[in-house]
Amino acid sequence: MRQYECERCPLRGVEIFRKFTKEELNFVSDFKSGELAAEAGTTFLTQGSSSAYVYTVLSGWGYRYKYLEDGRRQVLNFVFPGELVGLQGAVLKEMEHSVQALSDMILCIFERKKLWELYKNYPMLAYDITWLAAREEQMLEEHLLTVGKRTAKERLAYLVLHIFERAKSLGMNKGKSFDVPLTQQHVADTLGLSLVHTNKTLRVLYNQELISWKKKTLTILDYDRLCDIAKWEGLGAQKRPFI
Repeated sequence: MRQYECERCPLRGVEIFRKFTKEELNFVSDFKSGELAAEAGTTFLTQGSSSAYVYTVLSGWGYRYKYLEDGRRQVLNFVFPGELVGLQGAVLKEMEHSVQALSDMILCIFERKKLWELYKNYPMLAYDITWLAAREEQMLEEHLLTVGKRTAKERLAYLVLHIFERAKSLGMNKGKSFDVPLTQQHVADTLGLSLVHTNKTLRVLYNQELISWKKKTLTILDYDRLCDIAKWEGLGAQKRPFI
């Protein structure tokens, strides 16, 4: 399936992303081999497997996670449009985590064997991939700090702001509200809390009129107080690359 040509990619109009040169756009258009439609709940990259492809998220939400043999799961991070997934399996030959669709997703497909041509002939695109990998490492460091040192209330406040700001940068929010395809179990597995503790902590934020989470819509009611609780420093406003 190839519904979107790179020249008419809807992500090219999003302000946060850097612009391609004509030569880069021509290469990426040739690099792209098609699109993958993944329904919500589909695991399209699996821990321990190798893949002949890397993907850029065109639309929808996903998440990266690792699991233990007994089924316990740790959510590592959430995947938004414009992000590259599968690079680990392309470079290290085996995925150390899985990636699952939280909502229906469309992903652009790129063949792993052409990745080396990118590094050889398009240094700015190669830098972009390095930047994306470094950014993912940075987010994982912050996530480790959250799970290791923040209180349950601080963890939840930080997570809400983190996903809100990422959604906002892509124009996915409606003022202080945005659609979130997460369950409380996803939140619990992200923050390293039990489901009961997660529910109680959410109620604290509800009762203090910091957030409202009804069905799949999350609303931030008091942004400044939430930032104070989370010690939030923002995501930064620099242009981001995508492939």
